[in-house]
Amino acid sequence: MKLKFKPKYLLLTILIFLVEVLIATVLKNNFFIRAYLGDVIVVILLYTFVKSFFTVNDTKLILGIFAFSCVVEFAQYFNIAEKLGFQPGSLMYIVIGNSFSWVDIACYAAGCLLLYLLVKLKK
Repeated sequence: MKLKFKPKYLLLTILIFLVEVLIATVLKNNFFIRAYLGDVIVVILLYTFVKSFFTVNDTKLILGIFAFSCVVEFAQYFNIAEKLGFQPGSLMYIVIGNSFSWVDIACYAAGCLLLYLLVKLKK
């Protein structure tokens, strides 16, 4: 992994983050988009954020993001946000999440697969 700033990835990160905020606020009543599409997109957000600052093997990064996403999801099973003292509705409580779901893991996998395919098509 090599430190190298790439503005195009940072711009993509900001745009994807804004989409996630839109999903969480404006589209919060659309269950499909909030529950599923948001989880697919969040792995892409993590990918573009890391790529903004580091040159790293794409496949390893995607696998690492999937593993990280699974760790966060399993932490939700153990109510880690509450155990860390975050109040429901607080930013960190929302970021960490509060309910484990195998469907979320499937959404992370779908997002990572989509990323992998996009990277391969790009090359």
